[in-house]
Amino acid sequence: MNFIVRSGSRSIQQATTERHRGLVLIQEASQATPQESLYRWLHQQGEAFGSPGMTPRWTSSVKDAVGTAYSASSRVWFTVSHGILNEIYHPTIDHPQTRDLGLLITDGESFIHEEKRDLIPSFEYIHPEALGVRYTNKDVQGRYQLVKEIICDPHHSVVLMHVRIEAGPNGSEEFLDKLRVYALLAPHMDGGGGGNSARAVDVAGQKMLLAWKAQWALAMSADCGFSRVSCGFAGASDGWRDLIEDFRMDWQFGSATNGNLALTGELDLRGNRDFTIGIGIGDSYHSALSKTVGALSVPFAQNSARFLEQWQRAASPYRLAAKSGDRGLLMQTSHNILLAHEDKTYSGAFVASASIPWGQSKGDDDLGGYHLVWTRDMVQTATALLACGRVDTARRALVYLACTQRPDGSFAQNFWIDGRPYWTGVQLDEVAFPLILTWRLWKAGGLGSWDVFPFVERAAGFLVRNAPITHQERWEENSGYSPSTLAAVIGGLICAAEIVRSRQSAELSEFLEQFADWIESHLEDWTVTNDGVLLPEVKRHYMRIRPPESGEAYMEEGPGTERIHLNNRPPGTRYDFEAREIIDAGFLELVRYGIRNADDPLMVDSLKVVDAVLKRDLPQGPGWLRYNWDGYGQGSDGGPYLSYGQGRVWPLLTGERAHYELAAGRDISSLIKTYEGYATAGNMLPEQVWDAADRLEVHLKFGGPAGSACPLVWAHAEYLKLLRSATDGLVFDRIEPVYQRYGRYKSEHEHPRTSSKGVGRHHNIEIFSQRRPIQAIDAHDTLRVLDDRRFSLVWSADGWKTTNSTNSRALGSSGFAADITPVQGETPTGLSLTFFWPDESRWLGHNYEIRIEG
Repeated sequence: MNFIVRSGSRSIQQATTERHRGLVLIQEASQATPQESLYRWLHQQGEAFGSPGMTPRWTSSVKDAVGTAYSASSRVWFTVSHGILNEIYHPTIDHPQTRDLGLLITDGESFIHEEKRDLIPSFEYIHPEALGVRYTNKDVQGRYQLVKEIICDPHHSVVLMHVRIEAGPNGSEEFLDKLRVYALLAPHMDGGGGGNSARAVDVAGQKMLLAWKAQWALAMSADCGFSRVSCGFAGASDGWRDLIEDFRMDWQFGSATNGNLALTGELDLRGNRDFTIGIGIGDSYHSALSKTVGALSVPFAQNSARFLEQWQRAASPYRLAAKSGDRGLLMQTSHNILLAHEDKTYSGAFVASASIPWGQSKGDDDLGGYHLVWTRDMVQTATALLACGRVDTARRALVYLACTQRPDGSFAQNFWIDGRPYWTGVQLDEVAFPLILTWRLWKAGGLGSWDVFPFVERAAGFLVRNAPITHQERWEENSGYSPSTLAAVIGGLICAAEIVRSRQSAELSEFLEQFADWIESHLEDWTVTNDGVLLPEVKRHYMRIRPPESGEAYMEEGPGTERIHLNNRPPGTRYDFEAREIIDAGFLELVRYGIRNADDPLMVDSLKVVDAVLKRDLPQGPGWLRYNWDGYGQGSDGGPYLSYGQGRVWPLLTGERAHYELAAGRDISSLIKTYEGYATAGNMLPEQVWDAADRLEVHLKFGGPAGSACPLVWAHAEYLKLLRSATDGLVFDRIEPVYQRYGRYKSEHEHPRTSSKGVGRHHNIEIFSQRRPIQAIDAHDTLRVLDDRRFSLVWSADGWKTTNSTNSRALGSSGFAADITPVQGETPTGLSLTFFWPDESRWLGHNYEIRIEG
């Protein structure tokens, strides 16, 4: 057997040495593993040279589509972009096993084409109701085209790609007869490109390629068979480098061990113009091989028909199409995309996106990408499916969340679908949202016989013990008082109170309502500036977030009083800002959930600032940034985000604005069309779009997807909820008891709690905890002191001339509370208090001093 060595690659001696080393490795493996003797391994030219290959990278995150079978037994997902197959996920949707699979085409004498670089792709779905895709990839000179259909085996974990070679307008049968086609696969098994191994194998007379890493194995074959196969190291002995020199496949390496690999198979066409490639993944060699061979034994047309038949059971919410601007096309795809992002092993687990933002610049050290569960995104998804009438699916999501709830009632910032935490931040809205979803399902009669009381009580308790200061707000960067977070917390507490009251826990229900009332009564104190600097004519407006003050939780994480530190800023640029200098539109959540009225003057003025600072005009219509000075996005030169960049327009914010405009009684049809305009050819909604002039050299077009996640499931969920809201003429997310309690008043000044002053005014409750000690209370307020453990509150209103002791009462997961009304006659000037914990027989050791005002 001839051993071919390319010029500039390796010396003959080096290559021969590596080949000998590879044969030794194969022989040792064969002797060491009994399973090895079960297969007819093809040693061919031995071990490939160039180990371990180039540094592995993922591929573009801007997907044309995400596909999977509707059947739960087919535990495999795929993504596509640039005309080729990208990541394949198995056995769960958070576990990528490949980088990409593309075809190489040559006439054997004058050219070599790589699909993703040299052909012109056009995309369509094989049917509007299914997530199977069709690419027509055309030769620039019009000589030929490849028509590819990609689906999943409807019952097994195999991705199938059917390819038909056709003559172009400038082609001929004679030209097609000369074409040779090669499959080039980059396995990234067990979530990484490094450490992969592969061998060539003969199964029932067919040459196949088998790769493995850790407990996973992958097999690739074709129904027409491969005439040649080779295992290589990417960037050194891969199939592209082989073919580029003389347009022939000369390398036929039998193995490549422990590296970043590229596997090559020459399709044995023999006059055929169509073929099907199968990629099967399993937890053993035999599983991967048998799945693949079995799937290819069934005609592709039969598999495709069954695949479509399954998806037609998905029952899209066609009644929502009437409010769309595209006859329901994006609605159809959005509904399917949400369903496709649910895992099939961990039922109810929805990931944020089957993509890795800026994947082409990310390597094995970026393990998570966006194929993780964020509670916030997942509740948005479940609520959208509820808006589509899928009560059972939404309940599955809630059950899954209940199973990942931590002992303290909280949820991890994000996590793998088996519940393992990934990032470690604490976000109060991610604890509140499951409470809101629980309430919605309860009101829809969708909880069945499930007793949700413990789940609700623990989550509400965590909010009580930690609110109002969040470690991170919805943009996952800063601590403090966030309008959007507090909107979710208020809504979650009121929802919890209703559920708890239905279980005859009146005391706890009233306590949760009063805690929500306390937060609501301070919203403007905590989140509004009275001295704005962003728009001269508007001095009073909401801020993105107000940082904690001295003595409050997370204070040490900030740069100073009333200042916030922005992450992701480019080197050499400003990163510390006054809180009043930064705004986002998160305060619109106060209207969405029914806490504030859309006509509230403060809301209207704040939107003037948002539009002056964050609004961008794009070809589709108006778009908005997350917040000013945002550094999470594409670089100013169009380069990928590398821990810094420049925030771009987020399409989902158009949906949030449309919801506000609907609440204000205005027509939103133009905003719906704008939202739809952000979708790609495959109706994928990106996280961000490029909001500057075209940079075609880096594939960026004004108004087109940037390099972040695409699709973003949250964006699709927001669109579906928007159509439901437009259909109902009412914001679907509005929580009616919240609206009746707060939002029906035109401004905070019209609320009954502000209608009386001085003597006879109803006592408000002011809350004190060691997590958030306060310095002053109003003379007419009741002071409620909270702690996690049973305590006695020892206090004095006259400088310890007299001493009072108040025992705390138990409130379940919310901890313990003691109420005192220090003003019983003549108004004192101050209040002193300390703690005694009887179960530990321990004193706090110091006093807190609180001023009494008014």
